Formats: sequence, structure tokens, C-alpha cells
Amino acid sequence: QVELVESGGGSVQPGGSLRLSCVASRLPFSTYSMYWYRQAPGNDRELVASIDGSYGNTNYADSVKGRFTISRDNAKKLVNLQMNNLKSEDTAVYYCHARGYGNWYWGQGTQVTVSS
Repeated sequence: QVELVESGGGSVQPGGSLRLSCVASRLPFSTYSMYWYRQAPGNDRELVASIDGSYGNTNYADSVKGRFTISRDNAKKLVNLQMNNLKSEDTAVYYCHARGYGNWYWGQGTQVTVSS
């Protein structure tokens, strides 16, 4: 079965950086669009960034534009989220998500905490 495994979460001070990674297995990775979502306590899960499989086109939530960068390596079945200038409001569980051919897959999530 398809598996998405995130890594790279942790605790950081405001203004710091983290890099999240998600490795996919048993997935025709290059044909799937990949997403990063996040969910803070008491909030709905929200889309942070996306990247398509064909051309690598990216989209970002307004709240992270200019600070976060999504990228992918199809050969390694890897999608990254580079997060710079982190703010306290970025604190959440971050989820990797794959979508294609009517299929949706989620990772287990990784915690990001931004606090002084």
C-alpha cells in the first residue's frame, strides 16, 4: 500500500528555519501532485503549498508566500518544504498529501513548534 513518511519537524525560535521532507513509497510519484497541509489545535486543516507532477508548478497560501518553498525530486520520490522566517502562527502538525487519479493519500504528520 502507498505510504507517505514525513520528517524534519521540531521546535525552533521565531525567525528560524526548518526543512520538512516526505518520502513516498509504492506510488507513481511523478504523476501525482503533492501538497503540504497543516493543522493547528482547534483549527481546520489548511493547505500550505502544492506542486504538480508534470511541470513542477507551485502554489502557496498567502500566509507563507515568500517564506516557504516547496520542491520535489521525482527520482527519489521526495517532496520538501523549506520553511524560513518561521512565526509562532506557523505552529501546527504538518501533513504530506498526494493526489492523483482520484486517489488521496496522507502521511502521519510531523509537529512544528515555533516558540521563544
